[in-house]
Amino acid sequence: MEIKTKAMGIVDVPENKIFTFPNGLLGFESYHKYALIDAEYKPFLWLQSLDEPNLAFLLIDPFLIEKDYELDVDDKTLFEIDIESPTDVIVFSIITVPNDGSPVTANLQGPIVINRKNNNALQVILSDSKWTTKHNIIKSLKSKGVE
Repeated sequence: MEIKTKAMGIVDVPENKIFTFPNGLLGFESYHKYALIDAEYKPFLWLQSLDEPNLAFLLIDPFLIEKDYELDVDDKTLFEIDIESPTDVIVFSIITVPNDGSPVTANLQGPIVINRKNNNALQVILSDSKWTTKHNIIKSLKSKGVE
């Protein structure tokens, strides 16, 4: 499927990389269809809206940033996208790259959860105060000895 993107013009995306967010994303509830596209720089990905070409989110696997990252999501929430097993789940965090030069951050408190079996997805809010919406990626990687 050809889609118009914010960062890369028109790209061809296979159907298995198209995801439906029945409830949208927080603050973007009216947009339901997104494509997952490899970004120019690994390990980042783009979550590109199919409804609005200028709406895209930069994503990263949160386990690359924090090895002890964990999601405590109730079964009722996961049932909304028909999660039956932990192996059905793919998790991403939204990245913020500020224009003012302040630190690049990841939203570890509001991860994206995707059901890899049916391509339904949702954004959840974790109640654990250990995870924040502004987790400093560079600081985290430096503390692990990654430059």
